[in-house]
Amino acid sequence: MTVNLEVADGVGTLRLDRPPMNALDVATQDRLKELAEEATRRDDVRAVVVYGGEKVFAAGADIKEMQEMDHTAMVLRARALQDSFTAVARIPKPVVAAVTGYALGGGCELALCADFRIAGDNAKLGQPEILLGLIPGAGGTQRLSRLVGPSKAKDLIFTGRMVKADEALTLGLVDRVVPAADVYTEAHRWAAKLAQGPAIALRAAKESIDTGLETDIETGLAVERNWFAGLFATPDREIGMRSFVEEGPGKAKFL
Repeated sequence: MTVNLEVADGVGTLRLDRPPMNALDVATQDRLKELAEEATRRDDVRAVVVYGGEKVFAAGADIKEMQEMDHTAMVLRARALQDSFTAVARIPKPVVAAVTGYALGGGCELALCADFRIAGDNAKLGQPEILLGLIPGAGGTQRLSRLVGPSKAKDLIFTGRMVKADEALTLGLVDRVVPAADVYTEAHRWAAKLAQGPAIALRAAKESIDTGLETDIETGLAVERNWFAGLFATPDREIGMRSFVEEGPGKAKFL
């Protein structure tokens, strides 16, 4: 399989495995969607790491496959392409991308679907679609601009240039840079820590933030308000508040 889901200690690793560059062909896109939806459903998956391996995250779409597609074929495929990435973005659990080597085009777009990005010092990210006479089609124009702001996104998308890990950190495209050999370990540590947290409250936080970014502030506040009140009916709130009162902050053990 070109994508696998491996689960340990509450963390599900979505592992891309299509050597040599993890090119995201149609079969890989469909498999990614399938496993993202599985990770969403599984109670033993409480956080997710998206990982391409020690050498490369994903170098983009399968250009040879795409070259054979005409306008009609892409009209029929474009929605499924976006849906496969959106399935990752909509996982209602903390998601971290562990980025080594190239994360270009669709690879960069996949990293953008995560809540947090840890990059190796060998990482190179970018949206080079313009060099093919295209634009990003798996969410790059939308997610990148929301993450780093429109002017920085336009710089990257208009020029198609790659940025190294240090510049990506400065731009806000990644959140941490670590030695390449430590990327997966650090990403798994981040995910494992959150996997011990209050699952329903984390889901509420993620949905409130993401929905608020996609709509007006009044709608976002309504989503926040409804989740906030709703959490008072959950074990998360009961456990957290009881532990705070009896033991002090930060010692709750959630189910």
